[in-house]
Amino acid sequence: MNGAGVDGAAVDGAAVNGVGPVTVIGGGPIGLAIAWRCAAAGLAVTLHDPQPGSGAGAVAAGMLSPVAEAYFGEEELTGLLVASAARWPAFAAELTAASGIDLGHRGEGTLVVGLTRDDAAAARRLWTYQRQLGLALTPLDAAALRAAEPSLTPRIGAGALLPDDHQVDPRRLVTALREAAVRAGVRLVPSAVTDLDTIGAGTTVVAAGWASGALTGLPVRPVKGEILRLRAPAGAAPALRHVIRGQADGEPVYLVPRADGEVVVGATVEEHADTRVSAGAVLRLLRAATALVPELAEYDLVETAAGLRPGTPDNRPLIGELPGRPGVLVATGHYRHGIVLTPLTAELIRDRITVGATLPDSVTPGRFAASQTRKAQSWT
Repeated sequence: MNGAGVDGAAVDGAAVNGVGPVTVIGGGPIGLAIAWRCAAAGLAVTLHDPQPGSGAGAVAAGMLSPVAEAYFGEEELTGLLVASAARWPAFAAELTAASGIDLGHRGEGTLVVGLTRDDAAAARRLWTYQRQLGLALTPLDAAALRAAEPSLTPRIGAGALLPDDHQVDPRRLVTALREAAVRAGVRLVPSAVTDLDTIGAGTTVVAAGWASGALTGLPVRPVKGEILRLRAPAGAAPALRHVIRGQADGEPVYLVPRADGEVVVGATVEEHADTRVSAGAVLRLLRAATALVPELAEYDLVETAAGLRPGTPDNRPLIGELPGRPGVLVATGHYRHGIVLTPLTAELIRDRITVGATLPDSVTPGRFAASQTRKAQSWT
């Protein structure tokens, strides 16, 4: 693959002379990172968003989980996650230097656990698959689990350490990206774009999350996720050292600890487009969280929130030219993976604009147009 491949560096030696202005639609982590990278490359960049950082990124937990999110039949997506996660340490350091803001990037790794016998059996099947892909995963016995996380319930039936699955604070990330973008010369316009035809000459990048579907006609849909934020009582030490992911009586849950005593608990997955938080979702998440870490029952419930993830039919993002619209690129459809895929997506879009780098076939929007053509032909 030419240019900024998934596993390679950006093409060197090509100038940005002759590249017109860039307009980015959407001020979440993806849009802000693209704007920052393009501006840092010497391009004139304008970003449109009524409230940058107010979308799904403000609700996200911030897990960087290439291994825990490696599911059966999604090998191409797993490759993207692994490639982008490997970029995160350098990306975080560069962004902190550019913005002066710490991102809360932590690398203790993630513990994946199963509570019941059925939970443990399902977890072991997935671990076998993930290890077959060559991903880093170390099964742990009960004693090792308790040593790593003393607050875990002794009822845990199985566990594993994923050393390459880290975390970042998405709210700090958005603040840092906005600051770095402004310092690099990005012009922020606090308004929405509802019609691509209103954008002038140059390159347009649609990075508007689930709202990108209406702008582009691509199959991007909103997938609701509800999340909770707990906080340790005043004076209490944080209950957790690692991100915890797993199942409690069949209910999937994750726990993401912050250094200040906050624990993010999430998240539901629902095919809805509203952002209300239901009592049932809160009940399910708290029941699963406290089943894994009983101490969390004593924490304060300080926030409940819901966000809309941008889903696609194959769960892979859409990165590249919008079919039939010269000069329009898209960077959307990241579903649950927007935070971990931020560095790679920004790099791919920047290098496509500046040096014409080739994009991975697995992410180009044309894959759906081609699929629709084949389907139409099969009906004739």
